[in-house]
Amino acid sequence: MSERRIAHLDMDAFFASVELLSHPELLGLPVVVGGRRVPPPSIDATNTRHYARLKDYAGRGVITTSTYEARALGVFSGMGLMKAAALAPEAILLPANFEAYRHYSRAFKAAVGEIAPQIEDRGIDEIYVDLSAHEEASEALAQRLKAAVREATGLRCSIAIAPNKLLAKIGSDLDKPDGLTLLSLDDLPTRIWPLAVRKINGIGPKANARLEKMGILTIGQLAATPVDRLVRHFGPHMGAWMARVAQGIDTRPVNTESEPKSLSRETTFDRDLHARLDRPELSARFTELCERLAADLARKGYVSHTIGIKLRFADFSSQTRELTLATPVEATTDIRRAAGECLKRIALDQRIRLLGVRAGKLVPRNAAHPVNTPLQQKFDF
Repeated sequence: MSERRIAHLDMDAFFASVELLSHPELLGLPVVVGGRRVPPPSIDATNTRHYARLKDYAGRGVITTSTYEARALGVFSGMGLMKAAALAPEAILLPANFEAYRHYSRAFKAAVGEIAPQIEDRGIDEIYVDLSAHEEASEALAQRLKAAVREATGLRCSIAIAPNKLLAKIGSDLDKPDGLTLLSLDDLPTRIWPLAVRKINGIGPKANARLEKMGILTIGQLAATPVDRLVRHFGPHMGAWMARVAQGIDTRPVNTESEPKSLSRETTFDRDLHARLDRPELSARFTELCERLAADLARKGYVSHTIGIKLRFADFSSQTRELTLATPVEATTDIRRAAGECLKRIALDQRIRLLGVRAGKLVPRNAAHPVNTPLQQKFDF
């Protein structure tokens, strides 16, 4: 049996990089994408483009993505635009173009699929690829995949090849941008164990905070913690899983099934938001998540019979609600309406840390049929 080789390929600053294809004069500059009602660039009589700047933005919008030059100034996705303006007032602000992002997402995945068809789609800008059956050396194969993506899209990506999905996911972030990272279990002490435990996909803010209270800050410290101690604090399933992943153990296969059961989008806020005082920002983020979920459904060709939401509060407690629909949906407005109905069934009496929207009971668009559950029409955050 061939040795497992799993790649994680992650597009570099994907939304921002797509925008730079249309605005090459902005290469090397701090650029932010996001916000609502951001004006497009204007062109004067001399055919010079004039762009909106962060300092000119007024509102409660948030950043969808930013270039690496903007990130160097402390400006990251999920941050409020007004806060970002204080850090990088002269950064250029562009409106989001989700249709373009979907186009380039399809293009880079098709390019990879021509070389290595065993792909697990993880969203608009990332995939896992099973390379175990390939005889080509890992570095050469990774270079070929990167070149194919570059040729098909004009965009750069970072890729890591490792024995499993866990290490490949961590590895693709180690040498960004335009990274190529090869990892083995022998690299655990030098490349993985010094990292913060939150770098492990699956250890969220709540678990990270509890680990910090235990004095466990790095993956190496987690690896050195007796499994029985982890089980006492996190339960048998979570505790045993933490012990395994800290040792780089992950047996999950690359899932190439073409029909997902559900799709979801969620975001953790830069600060905990108040349901009333921060309502405009929450509403904008809520709508943006619905837009991105609708884009995922459209790209994959599915409609959803069930829409749900997830909230995590300042005390790290979580609540979920879902609604089965009379008619399957795929449009942003329908998803937003159904998610708003779910939201009404949760008491918003403390600040919100995380917000997520989920589409379940997916069926191919051309095979959709209604189910017999009514949906009220009012919605609001």
